[in-house]
Amino acid sequence: MEGMQDTAKRESVMKAEGERIVTEGRKRNLHLRLLGAIAFQLHCPKYNHLTAKLHRELSDVDFAAYNKERAQIDKMMREFGYGDQPMITALFGERRMIWDNKSNGLHVDIFFDKLEMNHNISFDGRLKIEELTIPLVDMLLEKMQIVHINEKDVIDTIMLLREHSVGDVAPETIDAKYLADVLCNDWGFYYTVVTNLKKIEERLTVYPELTEEDRADVSHKIQNLLNIIESEPKSLAWKLRAKVGAKSKWYKDVEDVNR
Repeated sequence: MEGMQDTAKRESVMKAEGERIVTEGRKRNLHLRLLGAIAFQLHCPKYNHLTAKLHRELSDVDFAAYNKERAQIDKMMREFGYGDQPMITALFGERRMIWDNKSNGLHVDIFFDKLEMNHNISFDGRLKIEELTIPLVDMLLEKMQIVHINEKDVIDTIMLLREHSVGDVAPETIDAKYLADVLCNDWGFYYTVVTNLKKIEERLTVYPELTEEDRADVSHKIQNLLNIIESEPKSLAWKLRAKVGAKSKWYKDVEDVNR
C-alpha cells in the first residue's frame, strides 16, 4: 500500500510539473507542449484510470518545442532548478535536451521541431493547436510509429481512443484526415501504423479490466481509422515503395539515450 501511495504521489508531482512548465512557458510566449505518458494522462481525464487498472506506471515528463525558442527554454528551465545533461546536449542539442532536477528528482525530455524515432513526427505549425499537449492525432502517431510496440504504449493508445472521437478538425477529436494525409506519402510509416492499430485491436481481449463496451468502442474507432487511411489516395512514391514491401527495412533504428 505504501509503495502504491508513493507512486501516486510521484505521478501527481509529475503531472503538476508538466502543467507548470507549459503554463510558465506560455507566459513567455514559448510553445512547450506535453507529449508522452503525462500528456495522455492529462488529455484523458475520464479514462486515465485505465492506466492504474492495467498497471501502467509513469516515468518522465516529455515536451515538444520549437528549436528557434531553445535559448529561452534553456533559460527558463535553469530558473526552475533544472540542469541539462551535457553529453546529450552536445550530441543532440538541436533536436533534443534532457533535464534533471535534483530537488524533485524529475527528468524532463524536450524534443525540438520533430520527434525522431522509428519514424519522424513533425511539430511544424502543430504546437499552437492545443493549449497543453501536442494534438491528439500526433499523440496517436507518437505511439503508432513504434515498430516494436510495448505494453505501456498499447495501454496509452487504448485510453486515448476510448476517451476521444475520431473525425476531422474538432475539439477533443482525433483528426483522421491529417493522419491519412501523413501516411499517404510514406509507405513505411503507413505500414507501421496500420500494423500497430491491428495489433491493438487484437489485444483488446487480453485485458480483463476492459468492459465489453470499452472493447467495442475502441475496436470501432480502430476500424474507422483504418478505413480512412486506406481510402486516402496514395502518392507515386508510396506506391513504388509498397511494391518492395517489408522485405526491405522500412524504419529507422532508434538511438539509445540513457536518461
